Amino acid sequence: MGARPRPDDPADWVEEELGTVDLFDSRLRRRLFSITRDFYSKPLAAIPQAFSGTHAKTKAAYRFFGNERVSMDKVLGAHVESTIERVKGHEVVLAVQDTSSLNYTTHRATEGMGPINTKKDPSVGMLLHDTMAFTPEGIPLGLLDVQCWARDPQEMGKREKRAQLPIEQKESMKWLNSYRAVNEAQKLCPQTMLVSVGDRESDMYELFLETLDNPDGPQLLVRCEHSRKRKTQEGDDLWEQVAGQPVAGFQVVHIPRRGCQLAREAKLEVRYAQVTLRPPKNKGYAPIEVWMVYAKEVDYPLSVSSPLEWMLLTTVEVSSLEQACERLGWYAKRWGVEVYHRTLKSGCRIEDRQLETAGSLESCLAIDMVVAWRIYHLTLLGREVPDLPCTIFFEEAEWKALYIVVNQVTDLPAKEPTLREAIRMVASLGGFLGRKGDGEPGTTTLWRGLQSLASAVALYRLLYPQSKLGP
Repeated sequence: MGARPRPDDPADWVEEELGTVDLFDSRLRRRLFSITRDFYSKPLAAIPQAFSGTHAKTKAAYRFFGNERVSMDKVLGAHVESTIERVKGHEVVLAVQDTSSLNYTTHRATEGMGPINTKKDPSVGMLLHDTMAFTPEGIPLGLLDVQCWARDPQEMGKREKRAQLPIEQKESMKWLNSYRAVNEAQKLCPQTMLVSVGDRESDMYELFLETLDNPDGPQLLVRCEHSRKRKTQEGDDLWEQVAGQPVAGFQVVHIPRRGCQLAREAKLEVRYAQVTLRPPKNKGYAPIEVWMVYAKEVDYPLSVSSPLEWMLLTTVEVSSLEQACERLGWYAKRWGVEVYHRTLKSGCRIEDRQLETAGSLESCLAIDMVVAWRIYHLTLLGREVPDLPCTIFFEEAEWKALYIVVNQVTDLPAKEPTLREAIRMVASLGGFLGRKGDGEPGTTTLWRGLQSLASAVALYRLLYPQSKLGP
């Protein structure tokens, strides 16, 4: 992943973020920037509405998505380069990977779809496996890897046959592909410790073997799957061994709302130990030394049907309660990628995109993924560093139009608002009331607010055509 020169004077965040894209055609490049700006301005809109119903721009967008020179990899490649530059500014970065299904069952005319659930379920679409870089505080820095594919309908219901295949031919290869992509990023960020984080599905011995082949590569933090029945090299059951360790202390983690389960603070008793994992039989694999952290929720309310229980395996040393709690905090940030997927589906409405082929959908999805990251990044950044000037995210015309519309004044302040102030103003356009008990605005209200802001900025620039800055 070579470092190409970035634009000297980016006109806006789009050119700065995607400026290194190589589509071998300046017109395609300009079209990409234009579509991204329109999607960002109207994230909830269908493709024709995103371009204000302009037939010419809508037709041009459809041609762009169907162009053989345009692909998800090319569009996201530029974003990945920008992500890596942001990663370099941090000592520790969590590379969280997860899978989400995209349902296009109602889009019967779209070619290249495949089953997304079981053989008995007629739903069709594509699978998306992405890797998002987060700071330990939970700020999303951007995507490091994206894999998108449709399953072969002929392979449904053949689990036993697939089990005999080499891992290179299994869907689970996605975890190794992600790790290898993160490893390429690690080579460009030698001063940063990248930690690949995965849920129970990623509990694969082959994934740990990758760390043996890449001693200077990313570290691993994986939640152990109980059904794997992991053994230590001595033959002891992994879960029994760690459960036999004394409680080292307690840690409180925030559990976000999921479905009908309300958000809560969970008190966890924490145990940790260093173990050597026994390799699977008849594979010829070497034993692997890892640290395990076991956390079990205690004193939970009666309304909680599934108290939290985590068994984490990691290649990062755990020799103290403080380190064990830090690893638990890292894993808790995995929920961030689930929030990102919800943002993609409810904010960008990617499952409502109607295009002729899977390839066209992927090209469109690539732009939506960058836009969704931008909004998500803005949301979290405003909470972690609220006092930064809003100009790190908003152009002059944007914050000035925002201030005028929200406050219903013509006189601007001598100093630009803070990032938090600007975000709350945007959210107010999306229906955020800002009452004492409302907390900070989320991505949904920001989506709606940004659409209103786009209209305000357009009017502002119409009123002040001779000046970028306005009054």
